[in-house]
This record gives sequence, C-alpha cells and structure tokens, in this order.
Amino acid sequence: MRALITNDDGIDSPGLWTLAAAAADCGLDVVVAAPVTQASGTSASVAASGEMGRVASERRSLPGLDVEAYAVAAHPGLISLIACRGGFGGKPDVVLSGVNLGANVGRAILHSGTVGAALTAHLNDVTAMAVSLDVGLDGPEPLWDKAGEVVRVVLPVLLEMPAATVLSLNVPNVVDVQGLRWAELARFGAVQSRVDDVGDNEVELVHVYAEESLVPGTDTALLAEGFATVTALRSVERDVTPERALPAWPA
Repeated sequence: MRALITNDDGIDSPGLWTLAAAAADCGLDVVVAAPVTQASGTSASVAASGEMGRVASERRSLPGLDVEAYAVAAHPGLISLIACRGGFGGKPDVVLSGVNLGANVGRAILHSGTVGAALTAHLNDVTAMAVSLDVGLDGPEPLWDKAGEVVRVVLPVLLEMPAATVLSLNVPNVVDVQGLRWAELARFGAVQSRVDDVGDNEVELVHVYAEESLVPGTDTALLAEGFATVTALRSVERDVTPERALPAWPA
C-alpha cells in the first residue's frame, strides 16, 4: 500500500520524519510531500505560492530515511488534494498527516492544517489519519519516538477499517502512556485565542490555555490522564436538523 506523508509544521519537522519512519516500518510504500515552510492553522486551505495553477516543489533528502520526499510551496490541504488526484507519483491508499507539534483536540480541529489534510483525503475517498503530540505552549522536549510507537500500534487498525475512514490520533508527551482510548471531541480545545486591542488599526491574538473544566471521555480529558486518544472524524456533509418549511417563492 502507498502512503502519502504530510504535515503543517513543514518539511524540516522531526515529527514528519517520525511519521514517515513509522509508516515505512508498517510496510507501507512511503512518499513524503510537506510544506516548505510552517503552515499551521491553515485548515483545509488549498492555497499555494505560484502562478497560473502551478505549484512549485523540490526534491529533498530526509534524515535517516530512504524515501521519496518533496518540499512543496503549498498548504497541507492542497498537498493532500494533489496527491489524491495522482500527484507525487500516484494516488495513495492512505494519507498520514503529522506528527503535529501540539495536540489537535476538540472542535478547534477545524482550524488545524494537520487535520485539514486528512479530511481533504476523505473528500477524495482516501483513508487518512492525523497524528499530534500533546506538547504544551511552554515545552517540554517533544517525545517524537513515543508518538511513532503509538502510530505503529494504531496504523494497522486504520488500514483494516472501511475505505475513506479518517482518524485523529493524539499522543500524550509522556514516557509511560496509559493506553489507547476512543474519545469524544471536547467543546473547543486545549488552547484558545484571546483577542487583545492594541490600537485603532490592529488587534493582537494571544494563545492561552482553555479555562473550562475537562469533561470525562473527551479527548482533552483523556490526554490529561495520560491516554492516547483516537477519534473518528467526518468531513463536510449536510445537516438536516435545523431545516424548516420554506415560504413559497416566488408567490
């Protein structure tokens, strides 16, 4: 099976290399295509640096990996789209995104470029998984190898699930992970943005830890307890619950 490995932290992230190594160890044929620069918070954006529909990329060598790799002047959502449409050597069987520096939890995953790449794969009928390591705003040192260890456990499960399944895997940044748990999405996420006024023509966004209490069974609560969390996701689809009868128009 062929795996496309991408992320939103950029081609030089050790988390990307960790995920690629884990996928290769699981027997997948790996190709890496990741943003040339940081692209966090880009959701499923299909923006790129280029003109007339051309997306620039260059071949790269990655430390300790003998895989085909590209640094791409695009956001991870577009990289995933390109791959699923046959770019970078052919359509993958699975898209793996991460390992992200920081957890992607709660409904705030909407904004994550890591998750956006996985959901873009789902829209194109490709199985995917977003992987994140719960490293806080102030450290400590990321335990990338621990994330890779958990990926090696979960990836075979993903590959046995129905086609176009999407999982979000969050790994606590601790040596002794308590185990794996299916998790609900928290109401928002572990980190929120606060808006501070700094002048007439600008505002400042400050990232702060969420102050709401942790709800048992959610990804944020289970991560705090030392569990790696797995959440199955869906991409955009119709919600019929708020629909009401529409007025006759034109009369």
